[in-house]
Formats: sequence, structure tokens, C-alpha cells
Amino acid sequence: MALTASVKDELSRLEIRRSSERKAEVSTMLRFCGGLHIISGRIVIEAEVDLASTARRLRAAIAEVYGHTSEIIVVSGGGLRRGNRYVVRVVRDGEALARQTGLLDGRGRPVRGLPSVIVNGSAADAEAVWRGAFLSHGSLTEPGRSSALEITCPGPESALALVGAARRLGLVAKAREVRGVDRVVIRDGEAIAQLLTRMGAHDALMVWEERRMRKEVRATANRLANFDDANLRRSAQAAVAAGARVDRALEILGDEVPEHLKYAGALRVAHKQASLDELGRMAEPPMTKDAIAGRIRRLLAMADKRAIEMGIPGTEASVPLDVMEH
Repeated sequence: MALTASVKDELSRLEIRRSSERKAEVSTMLRFCGGLHIISGRIVIEAEVDLASTARRLRAAIAEVYGHTSEIIVVSGGGLRRGNRYVVRVVRDGEALARQTGLLDGRGRPVRGLPSVIVNGSAADAEAVWRGAFLSHGSLTEPGRSSALEITCPGPESALALVGAARRLGLVAKAREVRGVDRVVIRDGEAIAQLLTRMGAHDALMVWEERRMRKEVRATANRLANFDDANLRRSAQAAVAAGARVDRALEILGDEVPEHLKYAGALRVAHKQASLDELGRMAEPPMTKDAIAGRIRRLLAMADKRAIEMGIPGTEASVPLDVMEH
């Protein structure tokens, strides 16, 4: 599965319970992939997405959070579009939902950006905004020199709102217009990794980071052939960064870390350059790639959650500054 589809599939299945976060996600999705239509004098909302699981998530949230019914229409692919598209349509309560989600203001006029209550919301709401935007029109390219996490926006106002949401999460995103289309882009590898974590795409993050590390190792091998000492140091720094987060996770959790997660973490620390497949083969008894990845992911997620509760730096803080700068 391509990285973009993998991230969307994981996010579409992520369970969110807080009402404010679900509202922020729904409002963002209706703004970024939806539209208002007048049919027989009645306002109808339509939101088009590319995954059935995303459509089901949006439909469920509209019903559970706002109490409105909707339908899902499957649009078959054709021409330049491959694969089916899924349209979530709200007919009977379209105007009420448009007002509740901030698509219309108090006077019934369309709102171009995101509602102020969401723009000024909590960090968790900002995460929900990015999650909704990515599910609507997000893409993630392979790690490397041209790697990017990008959102296509319906207009400059919504793009600026998305940049502001990233700023509240401590991340730098840039808005730009390309051929008349507004986009928000994050290119820094560490920032992309942090945003994937904040959105809740932990499995996709593990895949992305492994591919990122493999490319760094492969590039280092090529540079070794040319006796490039500077790039040898960069390879060493990548190895330091790979084990630093797990080291920090074990430190944060201390005696609270489950034994099976502790064992996987110790393997990662002891063999920083090894792939997940290789780590699994080193385990006793051997484990699959997915099993070792799942354990490391849960270890990091558990440690970061515990760090937030304790008000202390998370696992990312353990990566030395000089390593992060490279």
C-alpha cells in the first residue's frame, strides 16, 4: 500500500472519543473535501473522499456528534481518476450541519477558513484539524531529498488556518500557491515524523522511518565508495538518532515498561543499523517484522503518553541537537 493510502487507512480507523476533537476533525473534512449545494431551495452538503473507511468515519461522526443522517454514494473511477470515490451527502439537515460545523456563519454566509472556535482550540484540536485535512486531501511522499507531507486546500484562508494549527503543535508548515491551487507543505523529515505521531499514524510512521533509515544507509554506502568522510559522520549521527528515542522511552517508563516491550527496545538499542526484519530474526524466539515494529511503536507511544502526563520531555527530546540539525 502506498504511503499516503497507508496513512489515511490508519487514521480513518483511529478511535477518538473527545467531542471537541471529533468536531474539529469533521469541520475540517467538510471544509477541505466538502461543498455546499442548493438543491430545490435546500442546502445540501457533499464531501468526497478516496477511501470507504474515511467515508464511514465521517458519516459516523456526523450522526454521533451532530445527530444528522447522511448517505454514502460510490462514484466509479474513470478517465484520469483511478479507483472509486466516496461521497458523503447530507440532504435533510444540510443547513443545520453547515451552521454547526462553521461552514456558514450566523447570517448564513459561507465561511472561507476554519471556525474561530477550532482555530483557537487546544493542541488536541489542532491535531484533529491536521488529521481531517490529511484524510481529505493529504499526501505523503517517500522519504528522501524530495520527501514532503502536503495538503491541498480549498483556499488561502483554510491554508493559513492549517499553518496556524501546525504552529500550535510546534511545527513549521508553509503555505504556497501552485498553478492556482493553495497547498500547505512540510518538508523537514523530523517535522513529518512528529506530525504523523501527533495525528495518530504510528504504524505508518514506523514504515516511513524504516524507509528513511534505509535510504540514509544506502546513501552512506554509496558515499563510502567515494571515501566521503563527512557523510560517514552523517551515517553515525543517523544511528545515534535511531536508538535515542527508544533509550528515552525505556528511561521514562522505568519499571512500568512491560517485559516484551522492554525486550524489543533493547534489541533496537543494541542494533541501531539493523532493519526490522533483521531485529525480528535476532529475537529469541524469532519474531516477524510486524511484531517487532508493533512492540517498538507501542513502547514509544506509551512513553510519549506518560511523558505528557508527567509534564516532561518525550522521546524526541532525547535526540541530540547536533544530530537533529543533520
